Amino acid sequence: MNILVMGGGGREHALAWAIKQNPKCDRLIVAPGNAGIAQIAECADIDINSRSAVAEFCEENAVDFVVIGPEAPLAAGVADALRNAGILCFGPSAAAALLEASKAFTKDICDACAAPTAAWARFDQANVAKAYIRAQGAPIVVKADGLAAGKGVVVAETVADACAAVDEMFAGAFGAAGAEVVIEEFMPGDEASFFVLVDGTDVLPIGTAQDHKRVGEGDTGPNTGGMGAYSPAPVLTAALQAQVLERIVKPTMAEMVRRGSPYQGVLYAGLMIHDGQARLVEYNVRFGDPEAQVLMMRLGAQVLDLLLACAEGRLAEVAVNWADDHAMTVVMAARGYPGDYAKGSEIRGLDGLPADSWQMVFHAGTRAQGGQVLADGGRVLNVTARAETLDQARARAYALAERIDWPEGFYRRDIGWRAQSPSGDTAQEE
Repeated sequence: MNILVMGGGGREHALAWAIKQNPKCDRLIVAPGNAGIAQIAECADIDINSRSAVAEFCEENAVDFVVIGPEAPLAAGVADALRNAGILCFGPSAAAALLEASKAFTKDICDACAAPTAAWARFDQANVAKAYIRAQGAPIVVKADGLAAGKGVVVAETVADACAAVDEMFAGAFGAAGAEVVIEEFMPGDEASFFVLVDGTDVLPIGTAQDHKRVGEGDTGPNTGGMGAYSPAPVLTAALQAQVLERIVKPTMAEMVRRGSPYQGVLYAGLMIHDGQARLVEYNVRFGDPEAQVLMMRLGAQVLDLLLACAEGRLAEVAVNWADDHAMTVVMAARGYPGDYAKGSEIRGLDGLPADSWQMVFHAGTRAQGGQVLADGGRVLNVTARAETLDQARARAYALAERIDWPEGFYRRDIGWRAQSPSGDTAQEE
């Protein structure tokens, strides 16, 4: 098969790496890719948010199957254009992608199907939003309604902080994503991620993970796109996973069908676990980043078979073959992230590092120039390892990270601490 993976981050490097291992993959193209992806696949310079450009590229290159990585092309309707052109595609329609593209839409869906989530309200005027905050008190959560690259959430400890977040969002801090805001009840507990594949009818769980969103050790500082993750997530027991499927995921999928927008693709449910009960924080309509890196490391070559079954409506025919193992990824980011940071610094020491099913450095924000690998983003590398235990995976990942020579970068040294925390309680994050 000729396969196109759309995207250029660590998630897409991990997807490409897993897909490449499957013998069904003859030609692998990634658009736009990055310096690491270029070592295992062809990279194509196309506008992945353009419906026509993607469809034309696929027709010109005889692409048999497209895997859409990021949320923006999904919200733009690229999956719709591909299906209209008769090209097999993994990813939801633009109508179904509203589950991530609009937090208010998701809240409406949850209300309609009685899926447990935080109490909420939607606002398009700052003064009304701030009056609501003052009436509710703090802590409270302020969210930009639209797509904000994983950063449009403020968990405010005080009323003043919440009001400042409202002003910031309406002032354009997150662009069009902040034209409306959703204000939610603060949910205490332990946050975890649950991933399922959905083919419009059937739902297949494919794994759990926990991410570390805060930039600082001990989960302190501002939210980021993610500073590290591990899989599986101990807090999501088999009983809790069954609860989430029956009370949250399946009712949501049934409501989407009822509204004429059946869901097809991966659905990532961000959950808050407290007192043995799960509530939905939010949905994402693509693999998480960096959660995808640990999931792909654990799943390996079977990923392509699972994605194909999902795209072809055959999920009832397949099963996930899990090894009894653990994986962890550590994000190396440019100093200053998630604020201002410099691009263009050289990353040394990547040559000669292990690259196998037990340890792998996935590139997130890199570019190649003159034989060098340069940093080209905020989150730059995902140092990932797999082992029989989480402690072994952690040791292997950090040993790999220490071999990378990049003074302009940094990484948290406590990824995985929540799996060993007596209480497990963490702040709500996007």
